[in-house]
Amino acid sequence: MKKILVTGGTGFIGSHTTVELQQKGYEVFIVDDLSNSSESVVDNIAKITGIKPHFGKVDVSDKKQLFDFLAQNPGIESVIHFAASKAVGESVQLPLKYYRNNLNGVINVLEAMKEFKIKNLVFSSSCTVYGQPEHLPVTENSPIQPALSPYGNTKQINEEIIRDFVKVNPDVHCIALRYFNPIGAHPSSLIGELPLGVPANLIPFITQTAAGIRECLSVFGDDYDTPDGTAIRDYIDIIDLANAHIAAINRMEQGRQKAGLEFFNIGTGNGLSVLQLIKTFEEATGVKLNYKIVGRREGDIEKVWADTTYANQELGWKAVVPLKETLLNAWNWQKKIKN
Repeated sequence: MKKILVTGGTGFIGSHTTVELQQKGYEVFIVDDLSNSSESVVDNIAKITGIKPHFGKVDVSDKKQLFDFLAQNPGIESVIHFAASKAVGESVQLPLKYYRNNLNGVINVLEAMKEFKIKNLVFSSSCTVYGQPEHLPVTENSPIQPALSPYGNTKQINEEIIRDFVKVNPDVHCIALRYFNPIGAHPSSLIGELPLGVPANLIPFITQTAAGIRECLSVFGDDYDTPDGTAIRDYIDIIDLANAHIAAINRMEQGRQKAGLEFFNIGTGNGLSVLQLIKTFEEATGVKLNYKIVGRREGDIEKVWADTTYANQELGWKAVVPLKETLLNAWNWQKKIKN
């Protein structure tokens, strides 16, 4: 059984990817500092898969903690690196927190890979590296624009760090997945997006408003150059996204890479406005949302969606879960955790 390390594995994307990895036969080792998640997620993963992943409370921005964990758990062959601070708005307010966590984290992971002879890395990148693209949809060859937030900038810098590392460490293989907006929850309602405090992402704010936890949903801006004035994003189901990471690991394990570092856009290829998403949620769940239009939020871009042709062809992967099913899963998860 192949051993794989998932950093940030109790988080939203990490937990769903762990489930899919276990169901494909991987032995998963999770490290997470639990700053925005709960250790109970490990037990819920076990309820879904019948297997409890190995877990260590580790802050990957602390090199000693990471090295100690790997020394105690030999034989890991691959890493999927999710652990990072990830809220665009917060990063504008707390830039040093984001640079400290996100840059130290990736540097420590790369040093650990060299020390413990770990061959493969999937890096959790983001469509934020494209900034506000001049042409849509964005391809992997679209120009990298100046970042509009410290969060986006850390993703750009991390990609550059990995590129330089791979150049001088040819035994290490890396794929950076630039994904768009992950949403949804596991169909079992045992794991989903569970932010601590006020949500920074749209869907948990929508579901918490629908559940009466939040009085009103704020829609940031209705004066963008879009059909209804609200920002447009490419929303991808969390299970589809998790399976993209497995496709990336398979590509490296099978030696199919064309370069030491490759990039893939992971989205649906469809752009949806915030108001369209609200309407689709209402249709999928039968719940009316209380929302209001407020001013634009600093760091947000106007519109972006993916051209996924390259990922479809090279990874043999594509998004398949219908949007209404994704939103219903998110709502069922919200109802379960409220109860």
